[in-house]
Amino acid sequence: MRLLIIFLFISVHAWAQYKQPHASQILLKLKKLNFLGSVLYVAAHPDDENTRVIAWLANERLATTAYLSLTRGDGGQNLIGPEIRDELGLIRTEELLAARKIDGGEQFFTRANDFGFSKNVNETLSIWGKNEILGDVVRIFRQFQPDVVINRFPPNERAGHGHHTASAVLSLEAFDLSGSGSSYPEQLKLMKPWQPVRIYLNTGRFFNNTVNEQTPGVMVINVGGYNTLLGQSYAEIAAVSRSQHKSQGFGSPGRRGNANEFFELAKGKPAEKDIFDGVNTTWTRVKGGEKVIPLVEKAMRDFNPELPYQIVPHLLSIRKAILQVEEGVWKQRKIKEVNELIRDCIGLFAEVTASRYWISPGDRAELNFEIINRSPARVQLLTLRGQGIRVDTSLNRSLENNEALLFKSRSLVVRTDYSSPYWLREPHEQGLFSVSDVGLIGKPKNDPALQILMVFNVLGEPLELEVPVQFKWTDPVKGEIYRPVEVTPQVFVNLPNGTVVFPSEEARQIHVILKTVSAVNQPGRLRLELPSGWRCEPEEQPFELKAAGEEQVKTFIVYPPSIPSVGTLRAIAQIGNTSNNLSVKTIAYDHIPIQTLMPPAALKVVRIDLKKEGRRIGYIRGAGDDIPAALRNMGYEVWEMRNEEVNKDNLKTLDAVVIGVRAVNTNERIGFLMGELLDYVHNGGTLVMQYNTTADLETDRFSPYPISLSRDRVTEEDAEVRILLPQHPVLNFPNKITTEDFSGWVQERGLYFPGSWDSRFEAPLSMNDKGESPKNGSLLVAAYGKGYFVYTGLSFFRQLPEGVPGAYRLFANLVSLGKPLNSETPLVEPPSVQPNKRKKKTK
Repeated sequence: MRLLIIFLFISVHAWAQYKQPHASQILLKLKKLNFLGSVLYVAAHPDDENTRVIAWLANERLATTAYLSLTRGDGGQNLIGPEIRDELGLIRTEELLAARKIDGGEQFFTRANDFGFSKNVNETLSIWGKNEILGDVVRIFRQFQPDVVINRFPPNERAGHGHHTASAVLSLEAFDLSGSGSSYPEQLKLMKPWQPVRIYLNTGRFFNNTVNEQTPGVMVINVGGYNTLLGQSYAEIAAVSRSQHKSQGFGSPGRRGNANEFFELAKGKPAEKDIFDGVNTTWTRVKGGEKVIPLVEKAMRDFNPELPYQIVPHLLSIRKAILQVEEGVWKQRKIKEVNELIRDCIGLFAEVTASRYWISPGDRAELNFEIINRSPARVQLLTLRGQGIRVDTSLNRSLENNEALLFKSRSLVVRTDYSSPYWLREPHEQGLFSVSDVGLIGKPKNDPALQILMVFNVLGEPLELEVPVQFKWTDPVKGEIYRPVEVTPQVFVNLPNGTVVFPSEEARQIHVILKTVSAVNQPGRLRLELPSGWRCEPEEQPFELKAAGEEQVKTFIVYPPSIPSVGTLRAIAQIGNTSNNLSVKTIAYDHIPIQTLMPPAALKVVRIDLKKEGRRIGYIRGAGDDIPAALRNMGYEVWEMRNEEVNKDNLKTLDAVVIGVRAVNTNERIGFLMGELLDYVHNGGTLVMQYNTTADLETDRFSPYPISLSRDRVTEEDAEVRILLPQHPVLNFPNKITTEDFSGWVQERGLYFPGSWDSRFEAPLSMNDKGESPKNGSLLVAAYGKGYFVYTGLSFFRQLPEGVPGAYRLFANLVSLGKPLNSETPLVEPPSVQPNKRKKKTK
């Protein structure tokens, strides 16, 4: 029995909620048992992968298929909420995992952090640290052992993004290095060198506009087939998979019919008809494996979709034969696959749920077990052993057909570390996550915080399952919902989100929320650590939290220095000899599991000389940003307006209106709102519109005067900013803006600048990345009637949450244009302006 433990649970999807497959899926998994070929698809970001190719490889060719995304997409934009950077990377990680569940692939990552758009590969590799990320790619080649590697991008500027190019450069170099014992020798303590047979570029007309079925050196594969067992074409599967990238707005239509993909050999042995030419994809590639082939064939012949349990004896024979073959990755993979099939064929449901989703070390967790064998097969539950929780029980209970075994346990949590995402546990560099445990490198996410190892006897043979401990509840609309159980501190210390700005020497209240996960048996004290020159009253406060789930709010008065200052405020809850300094944040969307982050209880505090005019700002949401919080930081009252609230009477109560990022791309009503908004400007209001992309505009009439959007951007956050119109009001009132205000910006200057504009617009700023021509469209200001219309591609949505002082000062000037104005005085009735018509989309 102990021999089996080595092989049963080597799985990228060990954390996933188990879903019983239907009979046709079981048959597809049976067929896959006899195919021993693997493919690794390589690109840079979530969404770069060709889901059609992955779906075809995994479900038609039956290959073990995985996608290596070098980054988690941390540097992109978020179309569904305000999360950016690390939090967005967490969302996109889960979206990729959801996609792989659908198309049948596995998922890997390196430690590379998506730091934003990069215009050249040298910058990318410098920021990432080429040697480190190349080592990660080599590690994953050696771990996954692909026969064939497929790159999404070419290793040159045709890739269109420095990260894209880097993914190809590193993959090609790893192809040469992974088979050498002298490259990254420290890895060879745990794995062996591995040399893939060949590496392709998944080319197409976006890289080569002349490529076709007759192009020399290009293999053409029709991946548009229909899978009768799954009831979908591979393009239909791919569309559902790609549509999981919801934070990027990548909902995709299903397609049917033939669909060619083009594969250009980059390195390795040429192939004539099939990407696996020259690769032994049968059991004969493994010493002793030839005995497995007829056993799998017999199981497929005898499979009855209405009585799948009847092939369990065959599956046990297959497993015995696999256990006799030579050690290696195929033995591990196929043992895992056959054990999953045994579980599938007997309909074995095994679930462990806890009464709470947050549990602290030393707590006793209330566990509920539900185990049921949904077949006539002879099954016994022998033992339970906890991982991270003290469960060690012998049961020897027979599981009769469709009779649920239900019981409870109150068990001690013995895991001592917390279950934050492993790549976010330590501070990280701009381009590289810090991961101290090298065994975690490549994994898409943590293993479950707590697990129960269940040992069964199935027809006299052992079967072991690792079952995650989860939390489950029933929503009256959505039905049964699961979320992971996390091991957390006893007390969370939560500060306000983001940044607190002090625009003057006036003190501000800082509210600290103490929240218990488990009962605290002694009083504690809460204190703040402040940057030099800052102080607070009181210096510390006592607290007493006796019950789990209890909250208390403690308020400190924080006094800034008299001069500009940027620093970090930290909160620490001291209970006896234990210091608690972690906060908690959850990310909840319907399409991914609820995510729990436990960052340090820290808050950026910024003392700047900030002036503003006006009192009340309207905000119309776009794709999602945190601009309203920044405006409140400045001291404004913010009305986050629904579409139906955007009307003449409401607008005339506002001093300015800000439109969220990509609103013209994502708000279907924006074309109808623009008439009211431009009337508001004409009558003396100020409208600030943030960037939009060039694709899928809901209207092309979003400005009083013509603007033509482009893909121009400045990615170097420290790029020189030149002031073209030093006397322009936007640079002088109420704050004097100088080039110093562009210091300390993060990730980029801006994106999707207009490429041309009407002469009635003024462009006060100019900037460009090194070696490029000046880009003058980052900030456009036009007088329209009695008011001002502002269009800006500057990335305020990144700068303001980070507390960049100059960005605050400049944004205050934008919303203060045309002031001072008594915001309580109704604006003059504007002349009639015809509303913009919505532009019809073409897909």
